[in-house]
Parts: sequence; C-alpha cells; structure tokens
Amino acid sequence: MLQRNMAIPLSLQLGLDDLLADMRHARRRGDLGRLALTAYCDVRRWARQAGESDIARQSMAMFTEKPHASREAFLDKVDLLLHDLEALQSRLPATRG
Repeated sequence: MLQRNMAIPLSLQLGLDDLLADMRHARRRGDLGRLALTAYCDVRRWARQAGESDIARQSMAMFTEKPHASREAFLDKVDLLLHDLEALQSRLPATRG
C-alpha cells in the first residue's frame, strides 16, 4: 500500500495539501457546513482519484450511516478523517523543496 501511495502524481499530492488546508481552516472556524461539504464531496473525490478506497469509504460513511448524535460527535469523525489524511500525507514524498 505504501508503494502505491508514493507513486501518486504531484497533482494529487498538491490536491491533498489543499484539502487538508481547507479542512483545517474550516475546523478552526467551526464552519460545519464547509467541513461537511469538503469531507463528503472533495475528500471522497480526491480519494477515488488517488486510489485510496478506505478514505473514500470513511468519508461516505460519515454521512450515509447513522446520524451524528451531536455536533461533537460529527467533529470527532472530522478529526479522525483529518488524522487519517495527515497520516497519508506524511507517507508521501515531499511536494516542496
């Protein structure tokens, strides 16, 4: 799995950087709408393009499985998704010199 991830194109690596920046910003601001849109649409699309089916499933499950009991429960799922994306990013070669 690691070797497959390391071979993804630079455009996908940069796309992941942008996704993480967008999600971190929305998380800091508490913008639930932006977090939901990014987590469901943008992360899922990126994950499918990058061949990261586990991330794509995780993103979709956040919205298609049982409803979140509270705002905190939703944010916990967002934080887990962020953590998983950051872990993936750390395994990729550096995109900047």
